[in-house]
This record gives sequence, C-alpha cells and structure tokens, in this order.
Amino acid sequence: MYRALLIALAAAAAWPVLPPAVIHPWAPPATPYGPGHRGVDLAAPPGTPIHAAAGGRVTFAGQVAGQGVLTITLPGPTSPPLRTTYEPVRPLVTRGTEVTAGQIVATADSAPSHCPGGCLHWGLLRGDIYLNPLLLLHRAAPSRLLPVTGVVEPGG
Repeated sequence: MYRALLIALAAAAAWPVLPPAVIHPWAPPATPYGPGHRGVDLAAPPGTPIHAAAGGRVTFAGQVAGQGVLTITLPGPTSPPLRTTYEPVRPLVTRGTEVTAGQIVATADSAPSHCPGGCLHWGLLRGDIYLNPLLLLHRAAPSRLLPVTGVVEPGG
C-alpha cells in the first residue's frame, strides 16, 4: 500500500531545492543503529528557499540540538504516515500549517554544516524507519513496446 502512496505523491512532488544538486546520496545503515546516511544532502547555501517536497501538515518546526528542523507529515492511508524532514533550516511555517508540494516552507540556515558551502539534509521516514527521499520524486513512466529484432520466426 505504501508503494502506491509514493507513486500517487510523486505526481505532485517537488525538489526541496532548485536547482537540485545531490552532494551526498542516501546510504541506508546495515543495522538500525549502524553508520549510514539517512537522507539526501542537497546543495543549499544559507538563505536558499526550501520547498515542501510533498503536500501535508507541518508537525514540527523548531530547534533540535541547536539546528532548525522542519517536519511535514504527508496525508494517506499508511500507518504510520510518511514524514519528510528538512535541516538545518529557518522555518517560515508553524506547526499545524497545511502546505502544498513546491511551497516555500523554510530557508537554509547558516548553522555549521558538514557540506562545503552549506546543504539541506532532506529525509523521509515511515515511523522510525528511514527511506530514500528520492522515492517521492519517482515518476512512473508509461510502458513502451520496442520492436523485436534478430529473432528467427517459427517455421522460417
């Protein structure tokens, strides 16, 4: 069911930063507490507008460990629901606000970053399980039949 939800969300999904430049890809940990990269880092110098990747309700806009964090809970039938996270940011929306995909919801903060020039760490979670946020941008392409060549016809 959650794969169908991701495909439905992808129809309206947007990159959080324009133009998008992935500087550190998603690298899931081998174990729940193991090393890994539980999101995607996008190039975002301080002050860069941050867009909601998908529509939903802001469920957190504040500080965590001295960094600005924004969480948007996405609508849908899955339990637990999908959530997108953005950090470090200066939120422009407050908890409870309904947002749409592509809406500017924050600006990249000048907090110390592990990325030269600054970046946005964009995450996607379902409960406490981290997912690749690029799944939100998956656009299912229509099937296309190609000609078959080099096949010997039966009886020929």
